[in-house]
Amino acid sequence: MTDASKGPLDGLVVLDLTRILAGPTATQMLGDLGATVWKIENPERGDDTRAWGPPYADTEDGIQDLSAYFLSANRNKMSVAVDLALPEGQAQIRKLAARADIMVENFKPGGLVKYGLDPDTLRKAHPGLITCSISGFGQTGPNREKPGYDLMAQGYGGIMSLTGAPDGPPMKVGVGIADVMCGMYAATGILAALHHRTQTGEGQSIDVALVDTQMAWLINEGTNTLMSGKIPERRGNAHPNIVPYDVFDASDGHVIVAVGNDAQFARFCDALGLGPLHEDPSFVTNPARITHRDALMLHLRPALTTIPAATIIQKLEAAKVPVGPIHDLNQALATDQAKARDAVIEQTQNGATLKLLGNPLKFSATPVQYTRPPPRLGEHTGVVLGKTDTEND
Repeated sequence: MTDASKGPLDGLVVLDLTRILAGPTATQMLGDLGATVWKIENPERGDDTRAWGPPYADTEDGIQDLSAYFLSANRNKMSVAVDLALPEGQAQIRKLAARADIMVENFKPGGLVKYGLDPDTLRKAHPGLITCSISGFGQTGPNREKPGYDLMAQGYGGIMSLTGAPDGPPMKVGVGIADVMCGMYAATGILAALHHRTQTGEGQSIDVALVDTQMAWLINEGTNTLMSGKIPERRGNAHPNIVPYDVFDASDGHVIVAVGNDAQFARFCDALGLGPLHEDPSFVTNPARITHRDALMLHLRPALTTIPAATIIQKLEAAKVPVGPIHDLNQALATDQAKARDAVIEQTQNGATLKLLGNPLKFSATPVQYTRPPPRLGEHTGVVLGKTDTEND
């Protein structure tokens, strides 16, 4: 019988040499799934994001090293303070690598070579080790030496050219989505490498970059451009391939309408009293609506501005047309749906109650466990470095 108190990655050890967001996102995912994660931090300042506040956790000792930013990507980890610049620190990392299954790092390409801790060196000593290197542009290519930040990746990789109002400037996504998605790709790659090792006993190195992954999740807009050769326009909240699929002004706020097919469009028009609009040859099919997008909006936008948002939602839901509100973060995280799905969890650290975003994965046999709150700097140094080679946590 499966032990539901253990995650699917129970027994695996991750040596985490990452900081900021992309790497910590990947390693937090592995920790949420049950792996033991040793987060290596500079003894003096720790992960840079510890100081990226306010807000900070209101701990009993008053030390402000748990910013909300840091808390977002560092639960289920053990903090080990090691100075990589010192020979002693390098020796400690080599000993930990011998006990680890996975090493994740986000130094500049080649940045660990001078310490003798680069993936090639570690894997020569430990052929079963899986290493994952996260960087801005990857380990190869003409831009490999350039620093990688989320904003720069969003700009270089094209997503900013698609985001924002049609008559406005290019706009970044409101959160560090290039970092987060890179972390998700990294976690997926690590899991695939683990399966390969299970079959062959062989570890391997993974090279994943913010810009590469950002280009990969251009999705339909990327393939639209590749197939047509046309540079897509910024459309604000509108969809390039579906109409109407947008944010509309209601009489008292805003509402999302996402009409996915022609039958839904007919029901949309009927529900909101738009008469025979759906019978007009210019609007009867989705390709026609795309061609005549501007003309259709001249009908739709004035009509919806006369109706309260709640009424639009009620009528369209009854007509089985996709529709929804636009919540602010307080509203979103307090919805009944969010509560039912454990979107918010609580942990405690040094007397502080930490409200964190939950992991969205729902396992039937090995549910996600929140065993450790985001750690204080160096909290587990003695425990981890003092363990024998057969002990992991």
